[in-house]
Amino acid sequence: MGLALGALVFWLLKSVDNYRVEIMLTLALVTGGYALASALRTSGPIAMVVAGLVIGNHGKKYAMSEKTRERLTLFWELIDEILNSVLFVLIGMELLAITFKSEFLVAGIAAIPVSLISRYASLALPVYIMRLRGLPGGTLKIMTWGGLRGGLAVALALAIPPGYERNIILTMTYIVAAFSIICQSLTLNYIATGKVLRAIHFEMRQHKSGK
Repeated sequence: MGLALGALVFWLLKSVDNYRVEIMLTLALVTGGYALASALRTSGPIAMVVAGLVIGNHGKKYAMSEKTRERLTLFWELIDEILNSVLFVLIGMELLAITFKSEFLVAGIAAIPVSLISRYASLALPVYIMRLRGLPGGTLKIMTWGGLRGGLAVALALAIPPGYERNIILTMTYIVAAFSIICQSLTLNYIATGKVLRAIHFEMRQHKSGK
């Protein structure tokens, strides 16, 4: 659904050259597309992510003028800042609706290493292939630790129909997202800087030994 809606709006964007109309088209894609996905009982967040990939890559490159790209980027950057602020407030308020049972907490804590290991495993092969083409060492660890989870994960958990399963999944998701935002994000700069510095020192040693 996201791919189809993205393709439709891409075609509409190509047919006009007015940044006001084009911004409204992208806004209609998000609001109308999410409502349509919800009415058809499909995943609104995933549909909009796919549609956004279509517009953000092919749409900006092949269906927009430079003027439209500049104004569209500024518009959605502002929306992003506003919604990010609202999102973190909602994540804090969601704490009041979460059922903190002991088994839920244990499951949430256990989900933290599972999510990190899963991300590491999913990235291992493509990163290895790219390293053969010159990707710096340490990229896999940085991309694993830098896989922050937040709004989209919580939104998907909240979309589950009410019931026991929703309570435990929402609690687990909240714990993983909280760990990601608090622990991973605050230490990512330290980890990335250390990896980069070690890579630079390694390259310097290799250069000196070559001489």
